[in-house]
Amino acid sequence: MQSPLAPRGATAPRARSAAAVVHRMPLRVYWEDTDAGGIVFYANYLKFFERARTEWLRALGVAQSAMRERTGAIFVVTHTSMHYRAAARLDDELEVTVALLHTGRASLEVAQHAWRGDTLLTEGEVRIGCVDAATLRPCRIPADVLELLP
Repeated sequence: MQSPLAPRGATAPRARSAAAVVHRMPLRVYWEDTDAGGIVFYANYLKFFERARTEWLRALGVAQSAMRERTGAIFVVTHTSMHYRAAARLDDELEVTVALLHTGRASLEVAQHAWRGDTLLTEGEVRIGCVDAATLRPCRIPADVLELLP
């Protein structure tokens, strides 16, 4: 069965939900992403995931800079869990996916995966909190933003 979290044509080992709406972002590995051996440095997957989440929100119509200006609210990562399965290398073409797992009043949980073709490289779950930019205290996700989430 095709997993919604897998790239087109691949089967994921841990599918979350057949009803999940998945955002897909293509990405190429550059020298700056790798260590001396030409393998993606493990922490750079967090950067890849961050970019994909930002593009996911943008695709939904959520401009984070506008949200901050209008409401004073920003999103921050509060927890991550990553599992590294295979290495990506210089010049690899990857696909990074984002799927919403849970929406709370002040937080979101998403599943993210990095793929090279049919090979799952990294999988993770990220919890994102909504905070007041001035105080960094938790606040509710703006209602208009919640309405845009799948």
